[in-house]
Amino acid sequence: MQRNAKQRIVLVTQKTRLENLVYRYNTIEQVKFYLECRSGDFEEYRTEHETYREALNSVVQSLERFGRVQCLDREYISSFLFGEDDLVVALGRDGLVANVLKYLERQKLIGVNSDPRRWDGYLVPFTVSEVPLIAQETLKNLRKTQIVTLAQATLNDGQSLCGVNDIFIGQKSHVSARYELRFAQQKELQCSSGIIVSTGLGKTGWLKSVLAGAGGVDRYFGLQGAPQLPQEFQRDSAYLYYAVREPYASTSTGDTLVFGKVDAAHPLQITSHMAENGVIFSDGVEEDYLQFNAGSVATVAVAEKQGHLVV
Repeated sequence: MQRNAKQRIVLVTQKTRLENLVYRYNTIEQVKFYLECRSGDFEEYRTEHETYREALNSVVQSLERFGRVQCLDREYISSFLFGEDDLVVALGRDGLVANVLKYLERQKLIGVNSDPRRWDGYLVPFTVSEVPLIAQETLKNLRKTQIVTLAQATLNDGQSLCGVNDIFIGQKSHVSARYELRFAQQKELQCSSGIIVSTGLGKTGWLKSVLAGAGGVDRYFGLQGAPQLPQEFQRDSAYLYYAVREPYASTSTGDTLVFGKVDAAHPLQITSHMAENGVIFSDGVEEDYLQFNAGSVATVAVAEKQGHLVV
């Protein structure tokens, strides 16, 4: 395939653990001293870093055969302007794909696993060596893409935020969140550790751990065990599930509306009763959040836009 100088390929990268530590402690030597003083394995960090840099160099060389490559650190995704015809490639772990996908419109996203020996690759199914073929087939529209349903939280002041895996509504810290939850023509004042709203893509993440915790308690008391999500709940399912974490029942708060299916006919509405530190964030990125304090009303539903993941 001939190189197209007009084609932009945005390669999204992420810092390694070693790079983050160097940023914190200034030098490699200081990082080595820090880790070894705490019985850490510096060689593991170094090997992981070198593997990622080798993968990055290889992917850049492969992609330059097809167009102009622009590298973008995940730190700057939220303020980056993606072009309509950009091909986007994420190199790293599964979480990077989720972080990128929510900022795209209809651009196709290729997930590349930088180190299959370390990372599962649920959302980054392709290896570095497969990049030339996958990129070529995608640019020629010969590669299938999978529709990914996103969740969206919209505040009564017009602000909104999308989530690829899940959306969290609660407190910044471990302090209990207070709010009123409205769902399926019912309402309840609640005090909890927050609410998780999961997409089909995110069912193997935070929601899975919430259900596992509930199942563990049931098994301890000889009950059925962990509840199972429907098999048909998949990446493109046009609905979500919400789960309330650790609801506390009292004279003024309840624990009845703790789990449910959110769809077009049944959105989830939460009214904040928190004076401060109320937040809404998605996909585990706490730095990119909406303030959710007293007077704020959030409606959580399936987002209009969808992700397009190359498979």
